[in-house]
Amino acid sequence: MTQVRPTAAESIPVIDISPLRDGSKPDAVAQALLAASQNLGFIYISGHGIPEDVITTARARAFDFFRSPKKEKRRYTISDKHRGWLARGGAKMQDGIVADMKESFIWGYQDDDGNTLSDHQLRGPNLWPDFVPAMETGALAFFSHADRVARYLLQGFALGLKLEQDFFLRNSEIPLSRASFVYYPGQTTQSGKPVFGVGPHTDFGLLTVLCQDSVGGLQVENLDGDWIEAPPIPGTLIVNVGDLLERWTDGACRSTPHRVINSSALERMSLVLAFDPNPETMIDAGDIYGADHQVKQPPISCGDYLVWRFAKAFSYRNKN
Repeated sequence: MTQVRPTAAESIPVIDISPLRDGSKPDAVAQALLAASQNLGFIYISGHGIPEDVITTARARAFDFFRSPKKEKRRYTISDKHRGWLARGGAKMQDGIVADMKESFIWGYQDDDGNTLSDHQLRGPNLWPDFVPAMETGALAFFSHADRVARYLLQGFALGLKLEQDFFLRNSEIPLSRASFVYYPGQTTQSGKPVFGVGPHTDFGLLTVLCQDSVGGLQVENLDGDWIEAPPIPGTLIVNVGDLLERWTDGACRSTPHRVINSSALERMSLVLAFDPNPETMIDAGDIYGADHQVKQPPISCGDYLVWRFAKAFSYRNKN
């Protein structure tokens, strides 16, 4: 555990994406997004368009679930398709540290008729708890709005890189994206040291859209290797580049280590969308820079990469 430095106001930029969303000044926003992704890789987003009542409702239903008895939650224990409740201790994002203290509830893309696909190891039926009947509606509303934000942002990154606006979205009709409610209890200490809500890690996928609450605890590793706070800013989302976007852009966009230490003694809730395209999408920097470019990492499909990373991070995937 290293010391956390105060966050300078300019360390994590705040970018208003409404001119990208309405088409009035997309190029200006695109350049700001690209510059931010090449620096810290974390960005506060305002003008995102997610109604406050969507966030408030989703968060309330998430608390209803996590505050329920364990025997009820256990009925929706995470499936082999990575859907449902992941209990505390079920994830470890870095070798050599104790498992994360958080609990999660995870779901994925679902059409208007309630249909899901099971065509990949990380995609299958969503598991909606019957003891929180309104949770499905609130969760899907958040997914829909956050998905829209992620797509606008990926259009912005493409424009910033002088690519076709839909470059990162060409194969995303039925995305492999996952959304989650992530619950952090008020944190205790062990041997006088705080315990990780989430240990230091980078995100696996293309792009993460995070709605924090007012509690705080998110910390980001800056370019000097120091940990800085990423405190909540009302009305904003936090967006960060994932490993697949870094790989796809051959390092032009930076996936940054981050962690959560909830030392507030208050419950903390995050609403998260991890956006990924269709599983067959090839992540190949040569598609951006040309066949003569020496890529740092070989091409790999989105689906294969995520299966490999999930096997390392989630203990349930390694049970016989």
